[in-house]
Amino acid sequence: MSAAAGGGIPKIELKQLTIYGIIGGILGIYLTSYLNGALVTGYFAFLAGLGVIAAILMGSEAVRTVCAYGIGTGVPSIGLMAMGMGLVVSLFGLSIGGIAGPIIGVVLAMAFGYLIGLIANKVIKMNIPVMEVALMTLGGAGAITLIGLSVVISGGIDYQQILDTVINTGYIAVIFIAGTLAILHPFNANLGPDETQDRTLVHTISTGALAMFVAGLASLPFLGSGAGVLTMLIAAIIWIWSFMWYFKLVKRDASGVLGTGLLPPGGM
Repeated sequence: MSAAAGGGIPKIELKQLTIYGIIGGILGIYLTSYLNGALVTGYFAFLAGLGVIAAILMGSEAVRTVCAYGIGTGVPSIGLMAMGMGLVVSLFGLSIGGIAGPIIGVVLAMAFGYLIGLIANKVIKMNIPVMEVALMTLGGAGAITLIGLSVVISGGIDYQQILDTVINTGYIAVIFIAGTLAILHPFNANLGPDETQDRTLVHTISTGALAMFVAGLASLPFLGSGAGVLTMLIAAIIWIWSFMWYFKLVKRDASGVLGTGLLPPGGM
């Protein structure tokens, strides 16, 4: 599995990234909601954005893990499926769960992901050993990403508040696209025999920062310019830092094909 991804044995296992993503994502969501509510402000919305980046990392590694089996053309499809599960189930969880809504949404999304993985392997006969776990992880990542970006815009986890600021305004479409691209794009951009986990995940940080920036921009009418600009500024700093790091890794991994010279006259 690891060799198929092109980068050898991964330095960070999917299970470990999943733990970090779930804890970081849910913690960021709840800290934003609690601190904004307790201090009657919107300035802590950026914490949900940081949690989203953690969840996007977990989702990106899940894409990397399952698509390393040779379904490279399925990267966009699997990313959209994950976000579709996350959208439906996370909204359901928020609508019925109250303060436990985000947790309910994430748990249900992961359960649906595992079920879809079972169907893919047992019914469709894809026979990919990591399919169930990868789709379970992607479901959770999609749910945390959508809830987290919604909280960045609305400032809290109240369902009616998210309905008014995210769903009814149409911003749900914007964060759906931003979140989907953040999860599926990194492996799609780096796949091939020279793909390495660190380069893909660093690229994931940059795409997660862009999704956070978009949500911060959308939050301006609801949380005010101060809170929105703070989220955008932190996202921009993370993007610049991560993209510079990514560029260094691109040059590192491309060094093996530099200096090969021109093709000989007359072709091969």
